[in-house]
Amino acid sequence: MDRREKNLTLLATILGSSIVFLDGTVVNVALPAIQEGLDTGLATQQWVVEAYLLTLVAVLLVGGSLGDLYGRRRMFMIGLVGFALTSALCAVAPSGGFLIAARALQGIAGALLVPGSLAILSATFKGEERGRAIGTWTAWSGIATVIGPAGGGLLVDALDWRWIFWINLPLILVALYLARTAVRESSDPDACPGIDKVGIGLSAVGLAGPVFALIEQPREGWGSPLVLAPMLIGLLALGAFVAWESRTRAPMLPLSLFAVRNFSVANLSTLAVYAALGGALFFLSIFLQQIGDYSAFEAGLATVPITIVMFLLSRRFGGLAMKIGPRLPMSVGPLLCGVGLILLTRLDADADYLTDVLPGLLPFSLGLAMTVAPLTATVLDAVEDRRAGIASGVNNAVSRVASLLAIAVLGAVISAQFAGSAERGAAERALPAEGSAALVAAGENPFAGAETEGLPAGLAAEVEAVADDAAVDAFRLGTLIAGIIALAGGIIAAVGIVNPARLKPANPPCGTEPNPCAEPAVAVGTQSA
Repeated sequence: MDRREKNLTLLATILGSSIVFLDGTVVNVALPAIQEGLDTGLATQQWVVEAYLLTLVAVLLVGGSLGDLYGRRRMFMIGLVGFALTSALCAVAPSGGFLIAARALQGIAGALLVPGSLAILSATFKGEERGRAIGTWTAWSGIATVIGPAGGGLLVDALDWRWIFWINLPLILVALYLARTAVRESSDPDACPGIDKVGIGLSAVGLAGPVFALIEQPREGWGSPLVLAPMLIGLLALGAFVAWESRTRAPMLPLSLFAVRNFSVANLSTLAVYAALGGALFFLSIFLQQIGDYSAFEAGLATVPITIVMFLLSRRFGGLAMKIGPRLPMSVGPLLCGVGLILLTRLDADADYLTDVLPGLLPFSLGLAMTVAPLTATVLDAVEDRRAGIASGVNNAVSRVASLLAIAVLGAVISAQFAGSAERGAAERALPAEGSAALVAAGENPFAGAETEGLPAGLAAEVEAVADDAAVDAFRLGTLIAGIIALAGGIIAAVGIVNPARLKPANPPCGTEPNPCAEPAVAVGTQSA
């Protein structure tokens, strides 16, 4: 394959996967507009994001396996077509329920794109060239994750929230053209046939149950059967999922991959870093608009420093990790992310961008750029080349699970903190029953403010002040927890990651290793601290 074909292949994979990542964050900045347009609350806002992440995660591992089995280019193109169709459904959604269902279908299509794109890169590039390609892919994919709010905010302010979905269509057409003309087909000749349908079902139920419980808990309470039942069912399903994957012939999650130290530690660090990233960006965007009075475009523009820093430095850190090993950047990066998020706990209703928001985003941006490329390369380098599809699928699934759980858990924490702060504020101001009732109702959407129509002017002003103070307290606690989680990701990498002493050996000749359907093979190259 010549240099031009390789560059076009890289461009196709970047464009395809970036659309998936972009839609994971672009919706955040549109949530207030969606709430107003479709008359929804915080729970529906969360589900618009969570439904997408849930199905993306549930099918992501299978998406990688399908590419290994039936052709990575083929699955990549099928995913692009599916994403175009489901984006159109999201754009015409007449209700919150319809939008949530369309987002769930969109996540399924996305699950074919992300692992396929990394597996295509792994089959196209080798050695240090692969490290640079992955660094470039990671940089642009990460940029898509954080540039989405700025572009989405502009579309929301200038046109309508529905355009954040319509804009996908021309991008997908370009990606389809590149995939058809430049990308070469590749697959794993030893891939196990069949689809792990039981695994898909158990993982979906196992994730959906706890997420549903956490989102509904603020409204229903922990003692409600509507909360307890899905939580219990979900946890049981997760246990059954692990048991099933350990004995089925063609698992969607080959547990033997986790026997490789760098693979398991890198994914654990991924869980922490992306939980902090997903949770923080979700609630920061809503907070800046509904409490800080930013426009949708201004709230999206607030994250542009992350885009710039990742664009300038991700490739450099990817190359640095290839020279000195991944442990140092993967340790320091999440620590910087954590420091940045902790600095954001200073925000209040009058937060100034230059003195309050930017000082937190800059170390967060640097830490993210330092982390993502070495992390992705470490995951792929830990396994044999032919397992690249499933390895990338596992890592991307972990990152989406992290965001999925973070939004649900932090949402529950924020709602509880808002309720407690509002109750204390009402007591301190001796608000009458109607004022307290307005604050209780505001708990369904903590950052949207209290509904004070019909209240006397003086009481309305007091209720609004209490609601704003409670929202600030809730945001600060949620952001602090996200920062602590990011710090934990750095500590995990510092303790667990080992720098490879040499490149892992090439794949053994066909027929010289055990049948992967019986025991999935993993890399066991020599490693040193």
